[in-house]
Amino acid sequence: MTLSFPFTGNLTFVIFIAWIPLLWVESDIARNQLRTGKLFLHALVAFLVFNLGATWWIWFASGAGSIMAFLANSLLMAIVFYAFHLTKRYVGTKEGYIALLVYWIGFEYFHYNWEGSWTWLTMGNTFSVVPEWVQWYSYSGVMGGSLWILIINLLIFRTYENVIIRKETWRVQTPLVWMAILAFCIPFGTSLGMYYSYSEEKRPAEIVVLQPNIDSYNEKFNGRVEDQIDKMMNLSRRKARPSTDLILAPETAIYSFNQCWEEDIPRYQWFNRLRQAQISLNNVPICIGVSTAQLFDEKNSRAAMPYMDGTKYLEQYNTSMLLTPNRSPDFVHKSKLVPGAETIPFSNIFPFLEDLALNNGGTTGTLGVESEPRILHTGSFAFAPVVCYESIFGEWVSEQCRKGAELICIATNDGWWRDTP
Repeated sequence: MTLSFPFTGNLTFVIFIAWIPLLWVESDIARNQLRTGKLFLHALVAFLVFNLGATWWIWFASGAGSIMAFLANSLLMAIVFYAFHLTKRYVGTKEGYIALLVYWIGFEYFHYNWEGSWTWLTMGNTFSVVPEWVQWYSYSGVMGGSLWILIINLLIFRTYENVIIRKETWRVQTPLVWMAILAFCIPFGTSLGMYYSYSEEKRPAEIVVLQPNIDSYNEKFNGRVEDQIDKMMNLSRRKARPSTDLILAPETAIYSFNQCWEEDIPRYQWFNRLRQAQISLNNVPICIGVSTAQLFDEKNSRAAMPYMDGTKYLEQYNTSMLLTPNRSPDFVHKSKLVPGAETIPFSNIFPFLEDLALNNGGTTGTLGVESEPRILHTGSFAFAPVVCYESIFGEWVSEQCRKGAELICIATNDGWWRDTP
């Protein structure tokens, strides 16, 4: 699984046999009537190796948080595989294998939609480096790829098991072999046809994408905001031209330990500096990440915290701010939040959990979100401002596209991960 995953191996084809060793262990334990707990331990070790191998880079942002993520995600995956084993043992072999498909896809769907969401290792994400293979994700979503992987692994495994263990002839396996071939070729061929027959509507836009390479650990949240703005605008001047349609800067490019109140942003010194730089850049629209806040008279959401004397409520955001000439700034708040860093799962039930929030240099605790997907308009076109973790939530981003987004602009703060996948 690790070898097939993007940038930790990139051997994409391996995913179609990656489950076979674990299925083999399960079959051996079931065949020999060994304790079911033995299967759970094997599954836990297997999925822990996968989680460590594919997402070890989380360690650089938070050691404690990464250990929690590795263990929790591996445990959830092992429980799902264990449930398949119990179903196969106590209900029936055929029902068990069908249950594996149902349980795993159900688990991935659940993992997208609960408060402890950690969807990086959704199996269908394996194909993110070969989009020409999975154009049908337009209809199925990424979990269609997970189902594809499981079906082909099961068909190959059953063929192998019948020949090696049951000593059946290859001729008897003809239906399974053909099913495996068709299960691979039909989606693969359909996708290639969709990919290479697609004709792009020619409406080019010129975007300057900034990567200022600011150290997230020592410089990002400790240096002067104005210095960081100057660094980004100097980069912009190297590339921006009168024909440039948008300048895109990173997530939380502007951060202050004093709150950046959204209604007061035009009064801040750094804002005037940014405006002056924009004028010198032919008034090109700028989309930049800002840590912002708002005050409310009442508790607006679970993210709202009592402020000062307790008569007001503070809500903080990871914000995409669009700066266009002769217009007030537009804001869209990041809404798919990273558990532990930007949202504390179940803190509405257990408020004390907010005290355990990870501090990644920026705001801590649960941030505010939008009630629904939103987009931004430059005057020339509309785009989806997608911040980091939001990029793995296909339904959320596709809804932004349905609302008129013509571009998807992903802003991240990749300095947290150093030089890693």
